[in-house]
Amino acid sequence: MVDRARIGIDFGTTNSSIALVRGSAGVELVQFAQTGGSTEAFRSLLYLEQIKELGRSSIRSWTGPAAIEQYLLAETKGRLVQSLKSHLSSRSLTSTEVFGRRYTIEDLIARILFDIRVQAERQFGTPIRRATAGRPVRFVGAETDADNHYALSRLKKAFHKAGFETVDFEMEPVAAAYHYESTLDHDELILIGDFGGGTSDFSLLHAGPGVRKRGRSPGDLLGNSGVGLAGDAFDARIVRNLVSPRLGAGSSARSMGKVLPAVPNWVYFKLERWRHLSFLRTNHVMTMLRSSLAEALEPEKIAALIQLIEEDLGYQLHRAVQRVKYELSSAHRAEFHFVDGSLEIRATVTRREFEDWIAEEAGVIERCVDSLIETASVSSREVDRVFLTGGSSFVPAIRRIFEARFGADRVRSGDEFTSVARGLALRAAEAG
Repeated sequence: MVDRARIGIDFGTTNSSIALVRGSAGVELVQFAQTGGSTEAFRSLLYLEQIKELGRSSIRSWTGPAAIEQYLLAETKGRLVQSLKSHLSSRSLTSTEVFGRRYTIEDLIARILFDIRVQAERQFGTPIRRATAGRPVRFVGAETDADNHYALSRLKKAFHKAGFETVDFEMEPVAAAYHYESTLDHDELILIGDFGGGTSDFSLLHAGPGVRKRGRSPGDLLGNSGVGLAGDAFDARIVRNLVSPRLGAGSSARSMGKVLPAVPNWVYFKLERWRHLSFLRTNHVMTMLRSSLAEALEPEKIAALIQLIEEDLGYQLHRAVQRVKYELSSAHRAEFHFVDGSLEIRATVTRREFEDWIAEEAGVIERCVDSLIETASVSSREVDRVFLTGGSSFVPAIRRIFEARFGADRVRSGDEFTSVARGLALRAAEAG
């Protein structure tokens, strides 16, 4: 029988994973089926379709890899919902309507968590009602501690809706520290940087076998810090500079003898954010865009925008953006290529251009790290090791922030998409 207290679950903005400590056998991650094999990183998305049979309609839903496969197969696209975690701090966006039925954000997140839990139960062979879950230091959009508490209460509610009777939360960078600590044979002062889709989080703490042996104390954790931006914010810059201009951003229309913007800027603002993209597919927006098409000086660009929204191609666009960002982590130049039917966008981008686009976000992250070090009253020389995890830890401009302060020889990374889940399981096992 599995000890259910040793379950760790990382519900991320982009990817999720769940792990279990099996005694001396170590940490085991759940394997999720996908086309061509399996994955330990479950995409945190939900796809809904309206099914009409015998005069009645119902709504079916899929999550993770199955949601992507169903979405890509569907001739008439349903509703693909991504980055739900990024909405948790918002007091104005508490629910959304899908095919005439209203769902709270907690309901949608719970649907994803439910499937993750069920798959874990199948693999581990036992019911799961208790887990230790990750949380960011600061949720996306949280400007105050009250916003942070509000977001956490909603996340906890979603876990309960998904069938978790007891859920304990741990800071995601602290969880990653538990994973890194399991590789140590000596004590270190470590700085953890966890870069997710929506947040960048940092913890500074003492870790190692000596710390475990004597027992942890509150003084071992010197500080936490975080900002509500990471991979999604970098993606938004690629969309703004590479994609939106080819979909009519900055173009004009002639109306009543005046030259005006063809499409309001707020449309492109939503286009930059995966969590808002599906909200553009409304009768109001589509009517406005078709009216703009008739007056646009570059109608082919507006037609491409309409096609993107009407056919709900956000996932395909997101995949193209992710691909070019990944390629720029190892090459100084990459080709952006997005194609779906008659819609095609192709452009060359250099790493320097990309780094110029994300300079503002990188500066915010840089100041956050400096503030943590200053508040903890330690010098960069005293930090023995920096452990970076999460997808955006690959971005050279982000790695340079840490290499410049601590030296490249002290910066490490590994298990970028599962280190938090592994650490949460170890944290759960330690707490009993």
